[in-house]
Amino acid sequence: MKYVSLTALLLLCGAAFAQEIHFDYDRSANFTAYKTWQWVDRRPVAPGDQLLDQDIKRAVDEQLAGKGLRQVEGGGDLQVSYQGAISQEKEFDSFGFGPAWWGDRRVTSSTIEIGTLIVEIFDPAAERLVWRGSASKTLDIKKDPDKNYRNLQKAMARLFQTWPPNAGKR
Repeated sequence: MKYVSLTALLLLCGAAFAQEIHFDYDRSANFTAYKTWQWVDRRPVAPGDQLLDQDIKRAVDEQLAGKGLRQVEGGGDLQVSYQGAISQEKEFDSFGFGPAWWGDRRVTSSTIEIGTLIVEIFDPAAERLVWRGSASKTLDIKKDPDKNYRNLQKAMARLFQTWPPNAGKR
């Protein structure tokens, strides 16, 4: 998987195929004890990616606030960061007349780009990662930034649907 700029991640939001969501968490973490969180930027944001950076953070902010966590500038119970990547897959299509053994069929191939947005949540007091989630989707260029943001919100809502992961188990 090659790493890309944030601009390419915006494409994650406008795909024709369903989002693939995965998450894992530290089963020993007491998620009900966490009350505050803060953003930690693992790398500087390029000037051309600032709007997308704001959109991603806003979509995550909405989810964490909706779960009862309060954002702080420093000293949070949790630290949140994100990163993105794009991978490529080959898609093969076959078309023609009659059965394949007639030889009157054509096969075409195309490259499909799949964008992945990864959100990581770290417990600085325990010095360990406590939650990591990813949303992946086939990339498709969309010109409507409002639609892209709504799709990003949907992806983050699905990603944080089970937060906190062990609620009610303590």
